[in-house]
Amino acid sequence: MEGQPRLPFCFFAMLEFCSMEISSLVTSLRNTMSSHPRTAFLTGAGISTASGIPDFRGKEGIAYASRHYGMRYESLISHSTLMSKPEVFYDFYWSRMVYPNAKPNAAHLAIAAYRGENAVLTQNIDGLHQKAGSKNVIELHGTTAKYSCLSCGRSYSLSEIRHDGVPHCPSCGGVLRPDVVLYEEPLDYSALEAARDIISSAEVLIVVGTSLNVYPAAGLIYEFRGRTKAIVNLEATPLDSYFDLAIHGPAEEILPEVLG
Repeated sequence: MEGQPRLPFCFFAMLEFCSMEISSLVTSLRNTMSSHPRTAFLTGAGISTASGIPDFRGKEGIAYASRHYGMRYESLISHSTLMSKPEVFYDFYWSRMVYPNAKPNAAHLAIAAYRGENAVLTQNIDGLHQKAGSKNVIELHGTTAKYSCLSCGRSYSLSEIRHDGVPHCPSCGGVLRPDVVLYEEPLDYSALEAARDIISSAEVLIVVGTSLNVYPAAGLIYEFRGRTKAIVNLEATPLDSYFDLAIHGPAEEILPEVLG
């Protein structure tokens, strides 16, 4: 249209080049997996954003925590806040971390349908890999689906408790805590060791939807001894150069191409 600024030809050429480059990387990864099918997937928040679950560690989550609570999100979801200010902890927790109605997207489904031998090591607490049908899943940071009483130790599922305010044990009245690894708490040792074993024996490692800045889970990539390691993330990460293949784009579009 007249008066509308025109995008330069080089802009469209760059888009076409990026598309060709991604296609080439996807083909390379597919070819490797066809002859080396034993794959470990390490997934983060970025795989679930297409399911409507925001990354609470992203810019929006940090801004929300500061704006509404005057606290850093690391403090909001810490062991200290749960114990000293359970009302504040659960107000943030229910509003930003629990999505019981979320459904797996194409990325989760592609991993679950992959026919090669595989295991999923996830930093996510949303349970979407299991909902998609994946069987061998290690939840490194726990799950929002289970809760335990701080007083008597009894366990409950999410469906058995209220989803607002501070949940209390139906048996003894004690405060319930989510089976999630909070800040100031260590990861479960057995889960971490199992994840190390899986990655060290995998032929292919695919990291999906994480910028690899949360440790010790991010350090698992250095256990890999196999043939090809790849990262699929919407944006570039500081560790892209460590990988044999770095594919930038939406996981829900790229993984079905790689694994289909």
